[in-house]
Amino acid sequence: MAPRKSTRLAIPVALLMVASLACSLVTSASPSAPINPNPTSPALNPPSAQPVGTGSAPESTGTPSAPVTHAMVPPDSVPSGTQIPDVVSQDTAAEKRAPYGDSYDINRFERPFLQDMTYVPDLDIASFTVSSDADWWYVSVVLVGNDPNNKLGINYGVELDTNHDGFGDYLIWAHAPYTGTWETSPVQIYQDTNHDTGGLSAEKSDAPLQGNGYDSLIFHGGVGDSDPDMAWVRIVPGPPQATVEFAFKKSWSGSVFMIGPIADAGLKDPGKMDYNDRFTIADAGSPVRNNPNYPLKALFAVDNVCRAAFGFHVTGDEPQLCPSLAPPSTKAPHKTPGVTPPPPAGVPVPP
Repeated sequence: MAPRKSTRLAIPVALLMVASLACSLVTSASPSAPINPNPTSPALNPPSAQPVGTGSAPESTGTPSAPVTHAMVPPDSVPSGTQIPDVVSQDTAAEKRAPYGDSYDINRFERPFLQDMTYVPDLDIASFTVSSDADWWYVSVVLVGNDPNNKLGINYGVELDTNHDGFGDYLIWAHAPYTGTWETSPVQIYQDTNHDTGGLSAEKSDAPLQGNGYDSLIFHGGVGDSDPDMAWVRIVPGPPQATVEFAFKKSWSGSVFMIGPIADAGLKDPGKMDYNDRFTIADAGSPVRNNPNYPLKALFAVDNVCRAAFGFHVTGDEPQLCPSLAPPSTKAPHKTPGVTPPPPAGVPVPP
């Protein structure tokens, strides 16, 4: 009987040895590539951003970045400047329409509405101010609403046209969450390296046109940047109105450019700007009720403003220039078919 007992004991021992060997093989194996614990949220881009062009943004490893050391921080007090008003839609919001101000052909959007024409006051730009000191340019964007951290996830930006030809050259682009202190981490700067943000012509929509808009990411919130102090953002909260403030260094931007802000909770894609060159007006829709393309369709939840000029003599022929900044001219005003023209320059915008 003894041999049978030894055989019965040997079988379980052999099975344990096989199981132990299998576990050892599994735990010693290594994956062929590192695992990203959060592959859908790159550390250096807002969740809604899309990769563009040949930007040199370092790839996310899924691990926290080292703290950024800053040499220069914008001051708490921002100089005053000339306020430039924009069309606002809160007075006609109950009618699910913009009063005017959406001139699609010339890249002027008054679309602080969702596709069902629900009004979003935090998207509606009321005015902006540009000012400067010895080191910084400041752009203060006043909203109709008081919550830049709206759950929609609103991106606010500033476009710079450095040779005033109507084609944007740089986009300073900020994403939530925003705080009341100056920060670089929410800010990116994109550059258009192949001069196609305006499509074929800055004077009109060239849609449908393929292009890559702002195609190169040159500032990554200060992380890995040669100058981590290049651009900053903060908010001055409401009520009654919130202000989104940008500061960027003169040593980078210079002092000759046209400049205009944008608020975007729709496409939020620098690689598709200018949006009016990517979509026809029929595909984009319109917020103006007497436009045959009403209501909004592919292009919604975006508002921008005409551009102010700095550092050069304005002729009045500069594309996207604010009409109130143009000198007297005999040139006929640009008209877009099917769009109610805005009132003459100088007519006050509703508060």
